[in-house]
Amino acid sequence: MGQVRQPRRVQAYDGELGAAVARAQGGDEAAFALAYRIVQPGLLGYLRGFVGDDAEDVASDAWLEIARDLGRFKGDGAGFRGWTVTIARHRALDHLRRQRVRPRPGAIEQDVLNLPGPHSTHEQALESLSTERALELVRGLPRDQAEAVLLRVLVGLDGPATARVLGKRPGAVRTAAHRGLKRLARQLGIDGEADEGVTDEASRTLGESK
Repeated sequence: MGQVRQPRRVQAYDGELGAAVARAQGGDEAAFALAYRIVQPGLLGYLRGFVGDDAEDVASDAWLEIARDLGRFKGDGAGFRGWTVTIARHRALDHLRRQRVRPRPGAIEQDVLNLPGPHSTHEQALESLSTERALELVRGLPRDQAEAVLLRVLVGLDGPATARVLGKRPGAVRTAAHRGLKRLARQLGIDGEADEGVTDEASRTLGESK
C-alpha cells in the first residue's frame, strides 16, 4: 500500500517552529508570532474543511487557547503542530454542535496544496485540482478519509501524529489516507484501478457532527 509522505516544506519548518515555541514559552512574543505564521496556513485550510467561512473565527478561538496553555506544551516543532490541530479540531467540533449546520464552501490557500515531486498517482490527484474544487472533493469523502487527507497533506502531520489527533491506530489512518487519495484520483481520471474493498455506506462526510 502506498504511503502519504509528509511535505518536505513542512519538515523544513519544524526545526524553526520548535525553536520558536521554546522561545515563546520563555515570553518572547515575536517568537510566538513566528510560530503562528508557520502553523496557521495549514491549520486554517484544515478548519475550512469543517466550518467553511467560519474557519477564521474558530482558528482565533483555538489560538486563544493555545496561547493560554502554551506553558503546558512539551515537545518539538512537529509535536506542536499536532497539539495545535488537536485543539483546533475540538473547537471546530464544538462549533458544529452549536450551529448544527454543514460547513459552507471555502477556499484553500494554493501554497498549502503544493506537494513535492515525485509523487504517487494518488498524490497527483491533489495537484490537479483548483483550490475550491480540491476542498469540495475532499469534503465529499467519507469523514475518516477526508480528515486523514487534510491532516497529512494540509497540516503536514506524520502518520502517528495524525493517529493521535483522530484517536485511531496509525494503520487505520494510513489506510484511510490511501483510500481517500485513491478515490480522488479516480474522480479525476488519474487512476483507473478499481477501488477495491471501499464502501461509503453509513459513512459520515467531513463537517457532519456526531
